[in-house]
Amino acid sequence: MEQMEKRTDYCGNITTAYLNQEVNLYGWVQRVRNLGNLVFIDLRDREGIVQVVVNHDSGQSLMAMADSLGNEYVIQVKGKVVKRSSINPDMKTGEVEVDAKEIIILNKSQNPPFEIKDNVEIAEQTRLKYRYLDLRRPALQKAIILRSKILRATHEFFDQNGFIDIETPILGKSSPEGARDYLVPSRIYPGSFYALPQSPQLFKQLLMGAGFDKYYQLARCFRDEDLRGDRQPEFTQIDMETSFTDEQQVQDYTEGLLKKIMKDVMNIDLKTPIPRISWTDAMNKYGTDKPDTRFGMLIHDLSSIFKDSDFKVFSGAIADGGFVKGIAVKDGAHKYSRKQIEQKQDYIKRYHAKGLAWVKYEDGEFSGPVSRFLTAENKSALIAEFGLQGGELLVFIADKWKVCCDSLDHLRREFAKETAIIPQHEFDFVWVVDWPLFEYDEGFGRWIAAHHPFTMPDDEGIKLLDTDPHKAHARSYDIVMNGDELGGGSIRIHKRCIQEKMLKALGFSKKRAYEQFGYLLDALDMGFPPHAGLAIGLDRFAMLLAEKDNIRDVLAFPKNANASEPMMHAPAPVSDQQLSDLGIEVEEQYQDSVAKIENNLKIQAEKDAARNTTWD
Repeated sequence: MEQMEKRTDYCGNITTAYLNQEVNLYGWVQRVRNLGNLVFIDLRDREGIVQVVVNHDSGQSLMAMADSLGNEYVIQVKGKVVKRSSINPDMKTGEVEVDAKEIIILNKSQNPPFEIKDNVEIAEQTRLKYRYLDLRRPALQKAIILRSKILRATHEFFDQNGFIDIETPILGKSSPEGARDYLVPSRIYPGSFYALPQSPQLFKQLLMGAGFDKYYQLARCFRDEDLRGDRQPEFTQIDMETSFTDEQQVQDYTEGLLKKIMKDVMNIDLKTPIPRISWTDAMNKYGTDKPDTRFGMLIHDLSSIFKDSDFKVFSGAIADGGFVKGIAVKDGAHKYSRKQIEQKQDYIKRYHAKGLAWVKYEDGEFSGPVSRFLTAENKSALIAEFGLQGGELLVFIADKWKVCCDSLDHLRREFAKETAIIPQHEFDFVWVVDWPLFEYDEGFGRWIAAHHPFTMPDDEGIKLLDTDPHKAHARSYDIVMNGDELGGGSIRIHKRCIQEKMLKALGFSKKRAYEQFGYLLDALDMGFPPHAGLAIGLDRFAMLLAEKDNIRDVLAFPKNANASEPMMHAPAPVSDQQLSDLGIEVEEQYQDSVAKIENNLKIQAEKDAARNTTWD
């Protein structure tokens, strides 16, 4: 049996603290440089790279061994730590090197399909197919380790504050009111299905009824939805629920958790309390319920300025119950040409905006397409409203309130990126509070819960449930960082009568409400305590702290943008026998798709096999 000698330390930790000491190291060969009388080996592990040197005094056999090493060979090195003749200030280990006395090859490597280092252009499909190689790159390893540190800090915080870590089921009942569920067929009950949890929401509420007044969990969740850069079909959330608490107490716990994570993971002292902003103010000032508060460029309501304007696009929109809103882009007058500004119109069409109006303010004068409609009073009012100094580009949207918000939110973020006014390496948190209880979903064509159907209305909202529920406000709160929603929570409904009214307002009949949520309604009749909670998206949080653009960069084995996994080729068809056991038959209209996937998998398997040697 091969016996592994104890590693002295990681390669990236070999500094002057080990000077003149004998060390035993393990790692991967990053590269080999043969200078004739010297062979240098860059030895890499998860903590970094240390330089190993083999010279002619070490003997010809060791020189030959060192020269024979290939990239990504796994080796063991024994030697003495000595000072480097030329210091590399960019490396933690840059003052020392290891004078090798022995090198043992533990495993050889074929030539990898891409170089194992940061800042190399690699197609995403290739990266994910060889994810185990991609994960050797320092930047990815650093991001994965950062995510692990968040987990550790989270466990420590909740343990220190009396919370109980409780796992909730992965196999549950489908609740098709939000995103699509991932369904799991039951062999024992043919024709019936489990659903993978989109959230442990109801389970954790039931735990409150069971008397576990402080619950937390690092919960795996699943949603069958279209993917974006900040979404995956499976994800982890930092989940908590407490009894006998109000909004402030939940927010205090959350701020304590965030404070610990920021200190332990980023060495940043987070100032608390975190600022609050109402949902209405967030929408009016930033155009979104996820405001990026790192920079200004706030949205201004200009309806009072233009309600009597001769420019009918403005005055007509206001007369129809709409608004004129705008932002001022500092130095935008110099930076943006007419063509560049008009190209922005294509971006805001997705928000149903009819057009983009604009003017420039330079040397005390307004210019641009709308300037001829501006009266002296309009000009003075705009200068005062925006505090114009000169050099600004003003852009306007005249439309319904939601169209103005959505369009200007997009333009604000876009202009901020292009003019480089967003501070780097800065993390700004804000609470968004006083949410509406319902929102109208254009896609579904109906009212839906702004958070979820188990959110408690405020006192006035409880009364409105019987008369005008869609005007009700919720006792809910979101925590936002740098323009991304980190998480959200609310006071939960703990009385059956209120929960039934909430479901009725969402269009549930009494019969359907009981079929779907009867177990919860019955539980609420059994002495349920007031309770509240919150969940934070761990993966998104890690992505933002690691300053990555894609959530896949903080996950070990993510899915691609098409929700598939190129390394293991998932999802994939299963055998007819497996389908038969489950009582499932693939419809004829999908047979061609299944056959195509099977053929692609067969071709890929043949290619993979061709690159490998046959069995002896």
